[in-house]
Amino acid sequence: DDAIFSELIHEKFRDDTRRRFLDIMDALALRGAEGIVLGCTEIPLLVSSEHTDLRLFNTLEIHAHAAVKQALEL
Repeated sequence: DDAIFSELIHEKFRDDTRRRFLDIMDALALRGAEGIVLGCTEIPLLVSSEHTDLRLFNTLEIHAHAAVKQALEL
C-alpha cells in the first residue's frame, strides 16, 4: 500500500520496490501459487512478465477486455 501511494502513483519506479514485490511473489509461489493477480492498476507499471515466470493477471486488462466484449455484444 505504501509503495503504491508514495511511489507508483507519482511515477517513481524503484528497483528495490520491484524486488520487494518479486520477493513476495516468490514466497507465494513457494507456498503453491501458480499465478499472481496484479490487483491495482499501478502494479503492472512496476512488475511484468519479463520479471517473473509466474503467470500474471493484470486486472486493468481483464476489465478492459470484458468491457469491450460486453459493448460489442449489445
